[in-house]
Amino acid sequence: MPGSLAVRPKETLQAVRDALDQLSARDRTGEVITRIEHIPARAAEWAPMPAWVLPELVSAYRAKGITQLYAHQAAIAEGAHAGKNMVVVTPTASGKTLCYNLPVLNAVLENTDTRALYLFPTKALAQDQLAELYDLSQRLELSSGPSTDAATDIATGAPTGPAKIQRAGQRFGVFTYDGDTPSDARRAIRERGHIVLTNPDMLHTGILPHHTKWTRLFENLRFIVVDELHTYRGVFGSHLANVLRRLRRIANFYGSDPVFICSSATIANPGELAARLLEKPVEVADRNGAPSAEKFFVFYNPPVVNRYLGIRRSYINETSRVADEFLRRGMQTLVFANSRLHTEVLLTYLQRAHPPAPGSKEPVRGYRGGYLPTERREIERGLRDGAIRGVVSTSALELGIDVGSLDAVVMAGYPGTIASTWQRAGRAGRRSGTSCAVLVASSAPLDQYMVRHPEYFLSRAPEHAYIQPDNLEILLNHLKCAAFELPISPDESFGLPGGSGEINLPQLCAHLERAGYLHRSGGNWHWTQEAYPADTVSLRSVTSDNFIIIDQTASVEGGAEVIGEVDFSSALTTVHPKAIYLHQGQQYHVDRLDFDQRKAYVRPVAVDHYTDAIRYTQVRILETAAEDAAPGPALRSHGDVVVRSQVVGFKKIKFFTNENIGAGKLELPENEMHTTSYWITLERPLVASLPFTMSERQSGMFGLLHALESMASLLLMCDRRDLGTAIGERPPAPSAPAVLPPEPEAPERASVELQVEVQAEGTPSPSPDAPQEFYEPNLYLYDAYPGGIGFSAPLHERHALLLARTCELIRSCPCEKGCPSCVGPAGDSSERAKEAALAILDKLSPQGSASERNWDSETEIAQTERIPF
Repeated sequence: MPGSLAVRPKETLQAVRDALDQLSARDRTGEVITRIEHIPARAAEWAPMPAWVLPELVSAYRAKGITQLYAHQAAIAEGAHAGKNMVVVTPTASGKTLCYNLPVLNAVLENTDTRALYLFPTKALAQDQLAELYDLSQRLELSSGPSTDAATDIATGAPTGPAKIQRAGQRFGVFTYDGDTPSDARRAIRERGHIVLTNPDMLHTGILPHHTKWTRLFENLRFIVVDELHTYRGVFGSHLANVLRRLRRIANFYGSDPVFICSSATIANPGELAARLLEKPVEVADRNGAPSAEKFFVFYNPPVVNRYLGIRRSYINETSRVADEFLRRGMQTLVFANSRLHTEVLLTYLQRAHPPAPGSKEPVRGYRGGYLPTERREIERGLRDGAIRGVVSTSALELGIDVGSLDAVVMAGYPGTIASTWQRAGRAGRRSGTSCAVLVASSAPLDQYMVRHPEYFLSRAPEHAYIQPDNLEILLNHLKCAAFELPISPDESFGLPGGSGEINLPQLCAHLERAGYLHRSGGNWHWTQEAYPADTVSLRSVTSDNFIIIDQTASVEGGAEVIGEVDFSSALTTVHPKAIYLHQGQQYHVDRLDFDQRKAYVRPVAVDHYTDAIRYTQVRILETAAEDAAPGPALRSHGDVVVRSQVVGFKKIKFFTNENIGAGKLELPENEMHTTSYWITLERPLVASLPFTMSERQSGMFGLLHALESMASLLLMCDRRDLGTAIGERPPAPSAPAVLPPEPEAPERASVELQVEVQAEGTPSPSPDAPQEFYEPNLYLYDAYPGGIGFSAPLHERHALLLARTCELIRSCPCEKGCPSCVGPAGDSSERAKEAALAILDKLSPQGSASERNWDSETEIAQTERIPF
C-alpha cells in the first residue's frame, strides 16, 4: 500500500555506509565528524476514511492506492469539514496535501457553486500542486462527456491544461492564477475556477484590487488554504497578515466567512503564528501519523589547517568533497547553499568533477531564484525521473516541491534555524528508504556551536516564527490598498481588537487623509489617488523592482537572451559593473547595469575567479525608546534608527584556493532603511581603561559585535539574516549623524548577501597623549527589515544574558588569538582581538571578571526561551 514503510534496496544502504566510511577515514583526529546520528524508521499510524467522503472521491483515492488516512490527515479533514480553522504541523513528506484536498474536493463535488482559494509562497509550489490535483481529477468517475467549450481549454500552467472534472453537466475547474497566466485565460478562471491556486503576491496585486471581477469566487468562498505556513515569518509574514485582513474584509463584504486550513513544517509556535496571521481561533494537529524511513544525520566540521589561528579548510570545498562521495556512488544528491554565489561556486566545482557524457546534458544542475521558470521546471522533472543526478540549490528547493526521493542531502553551512535544517534534511529519503543528510559547518560561530554541540541541535525544539502585522510602515501601506478596494468605515476593525495588537484605525486614516491619500465622505474614508497602491507595495523586499539579466552576445544571432533576474538589493551585489555573474556554472562578465531600464548586460567569459561585493553601512539614531546604565561604564539602549548602506567595491576571489587576487571600486546608489535597533554604548572611561592600542581596541569591538550577532540570533531563536550589525560613534544628540568606522568581513553575512565591510584606511596610530583618539562607540544590532520586526526590545531586556552567552562562546573557542568561529575572520583583526573582546566583556560584567561569573543559570535560560513579542 502506498504510504507504508518502504525498504530501500540493500545496495543503497551499502552506498550510504561506504560514503560515511570514506568520510570517517579522513577524520584521523576524530574532530571532523563530530556525530553520526542514526534516526530509525517508524511505522504509520492509520485512521479510516471519513464516512462523509463521497463515493466517487473515495474511488479516486483508491485508484491512487489510498484506502485509509494517516492519523493527522483524518484529524485535519474532520476539523475542516466541521467548519473549524485547522493547522497541520508535520515533517516533510507526511502527506499534508491530502489534509486540505480531501475536504475541499468533497465540498465542491457536493455543491459545484463552492469555491476555494489555495495560497502558496512560490509559483513553483502552486504548479506542483496543480499537477497533483490534475492527476486526482483524472481518476474521478465522470458522469458526462468532455466539454466542447474551447474557453475552458485554455492552458494555465498545468502539464496538459487546467484540470476539469465533468460531473452532472457542471465543470469543475482547477487553475493556477499568477503572473504567467495569459490575459485571455483570466476571465475563464474567474468564472469557472472552483479551486484557484495562487501566491500572496498575486492575491495582493491581481485579485483583491479587482474583487468586482471575482464576485463569483468571493460570494461562494468556503475554504482558504495557506500552505507552508512556517515560511511566513518576519517581513513576509507581516505583509501576509495584512493581505489576509484585506481578504477577510472583502469576503465578508460579499457575505462569505471561509474556513482556513494551514499546513506547516515543524516550528515551535504554529498555533500562535496561525492565530496571528488569520486573527481567528485555530486548532493544531501535530501528531505525525506518516511513516518515515531510516536516516543518517552527519555533523561535519572541516579540518583545522592552522590551529594557532583557528583556520579550517573552506567549508565550500569540503561540501564539494562530501557531495562527490555520494555522487560517485550513484546516489542522487541535493546540495544546499546559503547564497546564490555559493550555489554557483559549488555547481562549478561539481560540474567539473562530473562532466556529462558525450551528447548528454549536464548530470549536475543548479537551481535558484533568478533562473527562468521553464528552466526550473526542467530541473524538477529531471530529479523526479532520475535524469539529473545532482542539484545545487539555494533555499528554493527547501519547500515542498515534488522532486522525488533523493538519496542524500548535503548542506553547505547551517541554514540559520533548526526548522530549516530539518526541512532541508527531509528532502532526502522522504518515505522511500535509507538516506543521508550531512551538515558541513562553516567557520561562523553558530555553525561551530552546532557541530561542537550536536546534542543541542538534536534536543532543541525548532525556532519560533514571529511576525509584526502592526508594523506601522507595513500597516499604512495595506490601509491604502484596503481603501482602494472598499471605503473604510470608522466602525470596522482592521485587525484583532484589544490588547497590544489594537489598531487605532480612525487615527491612521486621519493621518492618510492629511497626507492626501484618503478623503472622508459620508463618514467613510475613500481612496483619492489615481495611482494603484498595491502595485507599489512589495510583500518580500523593500522595493518591487527587479533587474533582468541579458546576455548581449546573443544579439548577434538575432536577439538578446534573457538568462535570469534579480531583485534590486541583490542586483547591487551580484550584477554590479565588472562583477562576475555565475549562472548554471557559466561565468558572465557584467558590462553595464542600467538603473533606468532595470537591466544588466552581460557576456560569457572564462576566468578563474568570481567576485564578492564590499558593502559599507552607517547607522543614525532617530529616537531612543529606552536607555539604561550598565556596568562598564556603559549604556544599553533600543530605539528607532536609520540604516544607510552602499556597495563601494568588490574583491576577486580565485576558485578552489579562495585567494583574494584583486579588487575594484564602485559608485552605486545608497540604500536607506528606517528600522529598530538595540545598541551598547561603551563610555569613554571604559574605552580609556582598556590596555590595548587603538587598532587592538577596535579589533576587539568588531570581534565582540561579531560574536554578539551570533548569540543574539540563538537567544531570539531567529534567522541570523533577521539582524544586521554596525559600529558607530555615539552621537552628541539623537538627531546628529554618526561617522562610522566600517565593519570587518563576516563570512556568515557574506554568505547571505555577499556583504562584507571594509576597514577604514589611514587610521592614526594611538598615543597616550591623544585622548581624542578614544571615542565612545555604539555597537548596533538592528532589525534587518524596514520598520523592524520586534527584536530590539527583547535584546535590550536580555542584555546580561546576551553578554553571558557571548562570553561563553568566545572563551570556549579553542583558538589562541581569535578566529572566524568566535571574534571574526583571521586577517581582519589584530592578534589580540580575542583578548580585547574578552577584556571588554569583563568590564561589562556586573560581577567583575566575565570568567568568574556563573552565567548559565537555569532561571536565565528559562526566561530566554519565553521572550515576549
